[in-house]
Amino acid sequence: MNISTVVFCSCHFKIGDCVFIENPLVVTKDPEKEDRFCPLTPSFYRLLVTETHSAIRMCSDLDTESRLLPLFHIPVKDSGDFYTLGDITANGQSLDGNFINILAAVRSIGEPKYFTTSDGRKGQKLEIKLFDETLTSFPFICWDRETIQFVQTLPPRETVLFIVDARINFDTFRNSMVATATSKTIITMNPDTLEANQLFSYAKELSESEQLNEPEIEVNVNVPLDSICDVQTVSQVKARALNNSDAFYVVIYGFITTLGLDSCITRVIRSRCDRCKFRVHEDTEVCTNAACPKQGEAGEVTAAFDLLVDISDHTGTLQSCNLSGTVAEQTLGCTSKEFVCLSESNRTAMKWKFLLERCKVYVKLVYSVHLLRAFCS
Repeated sequence: MNISTVVFCSCHFKIGDCVFIENPLVVTKDPEKEDRFCPLTPSFYRLLVTETHSAIRMCSDLDTESRLLPLFHIPVKDSGDFYTLGDITANGQSLDGNFINILAAVRSIGEPKYFTTSDGRKGQKLEIKLFDETLTSFPFICWDRETIQFVQTLPPRETVLFIVDARINFDTFRNSMVATATSKTIITMNPDTLEANQLFSYAKELSESEQLNEPEIEVNVNVPLDSICDVQTVSQVKARALNNSDAFYVVIYGFITTLGLDSCITRVIRSRCDRCKFRVHEDTEVCTNAACPKQGEAGEVTAAFDLLVDISDHTGTLQSCNLSGTVAEQTLGCTSKEFVCLSESNRTAMKWKFLLERCKVYVKLVYSVHLLRAFCS
């Protein structure tokens, strides 16, 4: 097939279209050659279309279309043959470079980013965030125009994807795993399988509980501090955030002007469910999230620093920055268990050790539809 015919087909047909293919040549596949670059299908044959003898046209028969379109929701591989997002994270770099299947729901869809390569070729990139019962956010990156146009039509929080042959790589900047769509990848939207239906119900319940409205915190993302070299003032950070929906990292030289270490202990240290990260009441230690598989079970919770601080400089104040987990422990010089044992006077003394002292703060800014959140590193 010549280039003009390929371009015509690419422009006139898209994923999900129902078409008639006239006079194709049926040939046996060569697995060693084709499966390296083309989507894997269960058939031993392929259809070869030539511009001389064949034609592709849209199907105008509604009965035929209604009969075929349900097949669009049937995965091309076994419905149980997939990794959870938690499995991918747990396996880590041992999966680097492998092609795997993923079943996950769409959390959010980013904006396309356009670029020009060094040799003048134009390209684009789009990142969507996936989630499932094991992980609340995982990046899936698309590079080709057709896949980008397809995923842009998906309703976030209402769509489950069965992704066949996604390439898994370790991203050195994020210090975590990412999935990428390639020429081999097949994406099935809202697959008609038991596993997908269960995940869809979980995603719906999680969305209705408004947990997905919280800013996304990517698990196991540990950006090296020496790679963050963009120094900005508070006012510059706020201005940048207004025009940038993506997370970004900056260094701020300023002062901690609010640090409530001597307030109620439940405002400094909070317990969360190990499974869904939902906040758990300290008295019962039982997850009350109806969408969590561990809902109603006691004991599987973790208590850690989770406090809000204000960072100020001569241009303004960045309010309610999150200081939590091991970052808070390293900053304060004690663990959450040690902090609980401190007297009120010792907590107050610790607060004034940091309050109004000039410091260098590494900050991650995350935008959501409700607010701007900053996370101290």
